[in-house]
Amino acid sequence: MNSVSAFFGFLLVFLFCQNIAALSQVKSSKPLRVGVAGLVHGHVGWVFESNKRGDIEIIGIAEPDAELAQRYIKKYNLPASLIYSDLNVMLTKTKPEAVTAFNSIYNHLAVVQACAPRGIHVMVEKPLAVSLDHARQMEVLVRKHPIHLLTNYETTWYGSNHKAYDIIHTDKSLGSIRKMVVHDGHQGPKEIGVGPEFLAWLTDPVQNGGGALIDFGCYGANLITWLMQGQRPLSVTAVTQQLKPEIYPKVDDEATILVTYPGAQGIIQASWNWPYSRKDLEIYGQAGAVFALDNTHMQLRLKPDEPAKPYQTASLQAPYNDPFRYLTAVVRNDIKPNDDYNLSSLANNVIVVEILDAARRSAQSGKTILLEKEKTK
Repeated sequence: MNSVSAFFGFLLVFLFCQNIAALSQVKSSKPLRVGVAGLVHGHVGWVFESNKRGDIEIIGIAEPDAELAQRYIKKYNLPASLIYSDLNVMLTKTKPEAVTAFNSIYNHLAVVQACAPRGIHVMVEKPLAVSLDHARQMEVLVRKHPIHLLTNYETTWYGSNHKAYDIIHTDKSLGSIRKMVVHDGHQGPKEIGVGPEFLAWLTDPVQNGGGALIDFGCYGANLITWLMQGQRPLSVTAVTQQLKPEIYPKVDDEATILVTYPGAQGIIQASWNWPYSRKDLEIYGQAGAVFALDNTHMQLRLKPDEPAKPYQTASLQAPYNDPFRYLTAVVRNDIKPNDDYNLSSLANNVIVVEILDAARRSAQSGKTILLEKEKTK
């Protein structure tokens, strides 16, 4: 073969390889095929907005309440053929790559039970499970049928929280953590006008597992477990109250949870009684403090004789700034979670449920729950 023939032969092979690479890129850029399990969660609009942007493709919706399903079909101008009254039928007919759960917390287990044996990945709205028993069953299913099981919190996508983590664990300018205080909640679900289908299970002790303690206590448990790099607490102590029993007769509307670690403690203040909505975090180290005030605003205090000063942060970059972009990247193996205690991970969120379960028992009994003692039984 002469040099000219060799050159053209090489060129053809090169172009063929480039074409194959281009085709693979087109394939990987297709939206993730997603099924939606339930429409009774007030955060469900998030998945429809993501579908509208083209980040994902909703291929089926399992919702037994036909009237509720039609409301969303009309609101987002979707074909009625997407609706199925039964989750298993939807999974069989549409074969999604992943399912997002927007049903009650109690029903999260049923979603994982249906999806895991089919190899379908799952993302549930916070928290992972209604009880530690349900969480343990989910763990068993994921070990038997390896899938990604993620938990979505609004605060996972806050740039301020991630910057605070970096200040603690990368910059190390504050020294070791001594105290963490997390405030989450609002004026109350009825007061802010959540939909009736959301309010019905959110205030049900079976379907939600509790009131403010579960609804907003999970945020603090999730962030503190992450900040403590996956450690289980030594103990959990909680106090709950019904400040508005006429509105929430079956569940607590006020909760404070104290979790202890060797050398540190966390305080989680979860409430349906704040005068305004809030999701903020305070971290106190040996040499200073950092405050994540909301998604983008922070303050840093390094000198005892000076007040806290504004600290610049930035929004997170895709896919780490959105739950559905993150889910797509994880399912497609475009990214791998960098640790087993990250905010969305199963390992972190089983500990979250363990903290909430202990907090519920502590509030009921008036006693501190020693998790380390329980672990050794």
